[in-house]
Amino acid sequence: MSANDLQDLGVKLLSHGLKSQNCQLEILRLAHCILTGQCCEFVASVLLSSNSRLKELDMSGNDLLNIGMKLLSDGLKSPNCQLEILRLRHCNVTDEGCGYLSLALRSNPSQLRELDLSLNHLGESGVRMLSDLLKNPNCTLNKLKI
Repeated sequence: MSANDLQDLGVKLLSHGLKSQNCQLEILRLAHCILTGQCCEFVASVLLSSNSRLKELDMSGNDLLNIGMKLLSDGLKSPNCQLEILRLRHCNVTDEGCGYLSLALRSNPSQLRELDLSLNHLGESGVRMLSDLLKNPNCTLNKLKI
């Protein structure tokens, strides 16, 4: 669905279908869809759902900001979250957003193997928080792009 004018309302509507027990979708690409951080609330609701089978999510090239990372982190904390690959390139995330992601991944040892936060506005403390995740023995992350 990348490079479409979905906007937040489109993701809200899409999230209803993704939470259906009949949905078998494992890969969702929403890169460059004119999304804001508010759409992450709907994406998080999918990750929280026991019906979700999402393994790969790409939201790159959207203006998600730190509020998006805060909302998305709610879904990443869920034991129902099955994400293995999360791409958030060029989403205007700063150290604050890294803090939300780092906390979420520490609080729930998820299945996340790959996290791409390249082309964001990460400072030294954001990079440090994410790098420290790799030292955690419960961390399954083996590919971190910053």
